Amino acid sequence: MKLRPLILTSLLALTASAALAGTGVQVDVYKSPYCGCCTKWVEHLRSEGFEVKSHNVEDVPAQRARLGMPETYGSCHTARIGNYLVEGHVPAADVRRLLKDKPKAIGLAVPSMPPGSPGMESAKPMPYETLLISANGSSSVFARH
Repeated sequence: MKLRPLILTSLLALTASAALAGTGVQVDVYKSPYCGCCTKWVEHLRSEGFEVKSHNVEDVPAQRARLGMPETYGSCHTARIGNYLVEGHVPAADVRRLLKDKPKAIGLAVPSMPPGSPGMESAKPMPYETLLISANGSSSVFARH
């Protein structure tokens, strides 16, 4: 039957477009109005289908503390995604995995601002880790990039 390949192609196209259409999860990003790399990270999430609402705040560390992310893992922006916090330049794929796996944790963090991470694109990327932050403030490696 010639109709079968057409149906299969149509189903694959629908699956791909649904994946790109969005996650259905609101992302609230708290960032400095003066930080370009934070804006690039927001663009990264949007290009990956997340619905992002960006909040410019003058004191990101105070916002981080209010939300509950330990300062030890601080970076230049903090986000709330579902019941989780995401600190710094965490790749969208890691956020998707977090939301899929639903571990008991505060969330994810990429401390500092590693060259090559989303929003910190670089001709000389460096290896970095995404950390899973547990409720007691300890961390474990969630992903290596």
